[in-house]
Amino acid sequence: MDMTDGAAAARVLADLMVADGPRPEFADAFKPFAPLIGSWDLDVAWYDETGEVTRQTKGEWHFAWALDGRAVADVWITPSRAARATDGDGEWGLSIRIFDPELDAFRSTWMGPKAAFVMPFVAHASGDTITLESQLQKTRWAFTGITPAGFHWRNEDEDADGNVILRQTFVATRQA
Repeated sequence: MDMTDGAAAARVLADLMVADGPRPEFADAFKPFAPLIGSWDLDVAWYDETGEVTRQTKGEWHFAWALDGRAVADVWITPSRAARATDGDGEWGLSIRIFDPELDAFRSTWMGPKAAFVMPFVAHASGDTITLESQLQKTRWAFTGITPAGFHWRNEDEDADGNVILRQTFVATRQA
């Protein structure tokens, strides 16, 4: 194969990136993320300092097993590809999550290429909630109410006085 051919290289990368499922030795560890595997439609809202909604759009989020079943990868897109014509160009964010047995937690790194932003997290799961704590700043992301049909996600920051400020929410509905 001619590796200067972008389409051929993309097919190879996609084949190497995506896995059919978790490796057996990681199956139990990755159970909190298993219900998220698949594609989701999003209702996205951004909030100001007072908690008022400043912007809303549609989004999409796609989760898959990755890296020979040793990780979960996801790509979220906001606005969704369908809404870009009316809502403008937004962000395509990529996360890779791996299980760290020494921490008994997940290491997760989110990358937002539009703003060249990278944020590492440590994630813990409990019940139907997965909470990710930033390792760089006082930011917390949380998946809550995870069911086969949907979940909620929120992005919160903590200010210098310890006040929690809601920045963004997603309401996710599984795509057919």
